[in-house]
Amino acid sequence: MSFSVEQCLDRNVWDREVNALGGHPMQLWGWGLTKAQHNWTVDRVLVRDGSGAVVGSAQLLFRALPMPFRSLAYLARGPQAAPGHSTAVLDAVARYVKTEHRSVVLSIEPDWDLDSAQTQELKHSAWQPTNNTILIGRTLILDLHRSEEELLAAMTKKTRQYIRKSGREELVFRRVERSELQQCLEVYRLTAQRAGFGIHEDSYYLDIFDNLGEDSPVFGAFHQGKVVAFLWLATSGTTAFELYGGMNDVGSSLRANFSLKWTAITAMKERGITRYDFNGLLNDGVSQFKFGFADHENMLAGTWDLPLSGLYPVYTRALPVARRAVRNARSLLVRRRTGVAAKAE
Repeated sequence: MSFSVEQCLDRNVWDREVNALGGHPMQLWGWGLTKAQHNWTVDRVLVRDGSGAVVGSAQLLFRALPMPFRSLAYLARGPQAAPGHSTAVLDAVARYVKTEHRSVVLSIEPDWDLDSAQTQELKHSAWQPTNNTILIGRTLILDLHRSEEELLAAMTKKTRQYIRKSGREELVFRRVERSELQQCLEVYRLTAQRAGFGIHEDSYYLDIFDNLGEDSPVFGAFHQGKVVAFLWLATSGTTAFELYGGMNDVGSSLRANFSLKWTAITAMKERGITRYDFNGLLNDGVSQFKFGFADHENMLAGTWDLPLSGLYPVYTRALPVARRAVRNARSLLVRRRTGVAAKAE
């Protein structure tokens, strides 16, 4: 079947089509708008079949590269596709990127299970698995079709106990207003300093909140009127995706993160969302906390590259060096912001 690809310039049409095919929050217009405000270029395309019906969509992000590489094309948790058309839609999008943008590579991290038919087809194609990962494929996704009793039963005993305990403390759990976001960002800076990870400028997070609107709910745990823990989500019609979270010393002492996460999960369930993605699992303390909320884990397809230029081998050799430089620069910036003395890299 022959598919055609066309740009979409209408926000309402775009979000409607993304949600109609069960798309991820990172494929919504507001997420792309935020990335476009922070050093990326965005192109949104609809894929139609011979009858003109929309069978797929993809929000593509482009990062300019030095000549002769031109650009990196990146597709986060996409494309969206009608059943049975995922790989054909992806092929049509890849041809479009090669023709219209002439990028050195199209890198994708689809919202597909590792053992799905779509991922198996990637393994027998020109696509190449890569370790240049942005979104971690190992994650935990709750099925919110399940009842609250079933969700609680799948948790560890300790997690259920702490949910009850923090729920009895002098804490209030509710949505965060925009005027209270600065409190969340202050908590986030403390969390980043403690854990040693990089963060963006405040404007980046505020843009996410403004551009996604109701699709970017932030939940907070309040003690004596102040935010002591927060959890920031991005949501589509079907999926809730954890973006950021943090906790200060008061929140930690009161185990606020347990009831806070349960508050977010139940709120998403009430909203009609059916998938709650914890956004990545590593071998660290945060992941151990996440593991307490379910008796399983999920493996998504991972990161795949489609070389679009003969320069791709040179690009793959240069990318790790460039990424290390970016990480080092960001780490130094975080230390300066948080008052931590910089160490020699």
